[in-house]
Amino acid sequence: MERSHVLFLGGRSGVGKTSVAMELHHLLSAADVQHSVIEGDTLDLAYPAPWAHHLAERNLADLWRNYRALGYRRLIYTNTVSVLETETLAAAMGDDPLVTAVLLTSSEAAARERLTGRERGSDLQASLERSARRAAELDATAPEWVRRLNTDGQSLDTLARQLWAWAGWP
Repeated sequence: MERSHVLFLGGRSGVGKTSVAMELHHLLSAADVQHSVIEGDTLDLAYPAPWAHHLAERNLADLWRNYRALGYRRLIYTNTVSVLETETLAAAMGDDPLVTAVLLTSSEAAARERLTGRERGSDLQASLERSARRAAELDATAPEWVRRLNTDGQSLDTLARQLWAWAGWP
């Protein structure tokens, strides 16, 4: 059976993970390249947080099993810390996928501008602070083999094409 290939996109809030993933989705679709996109943040978005139950991994396993049954072999997976959890997430996929991991980075100013455009009310300041802390953590702990891509001042098309090239997809 053909191995699948997963592109993990990680990075702080406001770095552009979802926007870049959607641009890559549009480019791949236009080129007739079969793939799927999963927003990892939605796999265990609940209160209270069910992290102790590994719900994200369990839901990923179920979703990917369904995609595989339909012939999908390429996955774009976005989640803030996905680049720190590649082994666990790849194992959840259950089919020993090839892994490409990219940490998207940005300046404080760019993240602030993006978050200010989407966050409202009292959560903005808390989001900015969490994003800054997470950026520092990701920078310090992401493995050396994880590629880094700065999103500042680059078009979504340019960023998506770079990811496509790094993934090595046709």
